Amino acid sequence: MNRLKYIGGTLCRMLTLLAAVSVLSFALVALSPIDPLTAYIGTNSTLSQEAKDAIAEHWGLNDPPAKRFLAWAGNFLKGDWGTSIAFKKPVKTVIGERFSYSVALMLIAWIFSGTLGFLAGVFAAVKKGSLWDKIIKTFCLALQSAPTFWVGLLVLSLFAVRLGWFPIGLAAPMGKLAQDVTLGERIYHLILPSLTLGVLGISKITLYARQKLIEILSSDFILFAKARGENISQLVWRHGMRNIALPAVTVQFAAFSELFGGIALAESVFSYPGIGSALTAAGLSGDVPLLLGIAVFSAIFVFAGNLMANILYGLLDPRIKEGRANG
Repeated sequence: MNRLKYIGGTLCRMLTLLAAVSVLSFALVALSPIDPLTAYIGTNSTLSQEAKDAIAEHWGLNDPPAKRFLAWAGNFLKGDWGTSIAFKKPVKTVIGERFSYSVALMLIAWIFSGTLGFLAGVFAAVKKGSLWDKIIKTFCLALQSAPTFWVGLLVLSLFAVRLGWFPIGLAAPMGKLAQDVTLGERIYHLILPSLTLGVLGISKITLYARQKLIEILSSDFILFAKARGENISQLVWRHGMRNIALPAVTVQFAAFSELFGGIALAESVFSYPGIGSALTAAGLSGDVPLLLGIAVFSAIFVFAGNLMANILYGLLDPRIKEGRANG
């Protein structure tokens, strides 16, 4: 019964979140100064007024916002996410094609930032007050205030333009058919954008792991363990890691939303054909169906990440399972 109650509550929260995201996204798009018809046909279009009216009627651009939203919501509940104005394809197709590129980028960046950030935080805590600790803290604080596009341009200009180690952009070599692109070439084009996202995600987990481990190493039971003769490696491994693992997982899974938010700028800088660049194109063209589809999809993605974190909490700390069962 408790498990069914938890599942039911989770589903209710997800449906409420999707409804709120849909309404808010549509309202923001409706208030946007971009005219979808002008973005669709261009500012220098020579189409007649009759042709423009036919296009607006086809896409429902002349209908009141409330009617357009209800029509979209009704079709969405039936499984029809609409057709993208910018890409002239079904929204499901665009999201499916683009997300297949983005998921590899986000996964690599997420693992890279979590692993390296956690290890850097542990190292900084062990070396508290040293030069290494100050360098790591300064680097993380600088990253916290650095815009994604600026870091992307810096990485691009250094490693692609100046050193020539990596390609300037895209997900594959130019002029090559998709079926002829090898896995090595895809990975080669994936390194710089994933490095940019990964580096930007390091600072939060590093600073958090550092602070938590410093608090643990300053506690009374650590002093007792030192009195028993345990060295710093034993203290960190036996007591520190176990106590900071769960909070670190919390912070890292909470970074899902930030990672998804930063991917649009990173993909635009590197001309990477992922869901972030599709979101940018949809925003510039006033593509309401695609914007709403990506907004709902991103909400599901972030919610799924948080749900996975809750599941992992129980695996990492059985006391959470007991607390739920008793509640």
